[in-house]
Amino acid sequence: MPEPTLTTTNHDRASAGMTYVYPVVSRRSAGLSLGVNLNPNNACNWRCIYCQVPNLSRGGPPPIDLTQLEAELRRMLTDVVQGDFLTRQVPEGMRRLNDVALSGNGEPTSAPEFPRVITLIGRLLAEFGLLGKIKLVLITNGSLMHKAYVQEGLQRMQALGGEVWFKLDRATREGMRLINNAELTPERAYANLQIAARLCPTWLQTCLFALDGEPPPQAEQAAYLDLLARARRDELPLQGVLLYGLARPSLQPEAPRLSRLPESWLANFAREIEQASALPVKVNP
Repeated sequence: MPEPTLTTTNHDRASAGMTYVYPVVSRRSAGLSLGVNLNPNNACNWRCIYCQVPNLSRGGPPPIDLTQLEAELRRMLTDVVQGDFLTRQVPEGMRRLNDVALSGNGEPTSAPEFPRVITLIGRLLAEFGLLGKIKLVLITNGSLMHKAYVQEGLQRMQALGGEVWFKLDRATREGMRLINNAELTPERAYANLQIAARLCPTWLQTCLFALDGEPPPQAEQAAYLDLLARARRDELPLQGVLLYGLARPSLQPEAPRLSRLPESWLANFAREIEQASALPVKVNP
């Protein structure tokens, strides 16, 4: 029986039969991304209402077995770089290894082993001749950037040419509570963003969608644009904005209330972002 072909709508973390490492075809990277899941217990310190993680719970990860993680990543890289994984599993037009991404089923920086994981990944990328050729990406909600061990990990990422994708879906306290179920002030979010951007190249990643058939309120849009204008005034070295819509169904209780926004709406808001921030915006509806 042939193995299933990966698609941009199937990000099953168990597809490779591993605990920590999983392959996905990413529409944002336009190629194969090797995910590193540091939250195999499906626990996160946030609960975003658009999250596709099944049985999501609040909390942090169990201790990371670094030996197992290294063995899994080495096995996957061997299959991709030296084997026929790309032709066997990845659709034509997407058959390139784009990145190793720390993402998974919860907030990756909540693992105390985070800096050691970065070192481990760097060592394997060097072993396979991939340093400087593919990206190392951290996909994060940014909530723990004030922690010393997280900053240490970002410094190690920067030395490896890595980049941060920092989640910012809303820029008001009420909006963060509604969308991310996070008790976070805009000031704290901005302070965390400053830390990330000054330690490692950082993109904002923002998911926008209709809730109960309505786009984000004007007040939320304005607060978001104001934050970006502030970052511009402060000369914060952001790389740009990754603006995207819903690609896969939410597995949270709010799922029936969510729907995709028209591409034209996202394109118009992207232009407003560019005007407020003078940053490039990549849109994935």
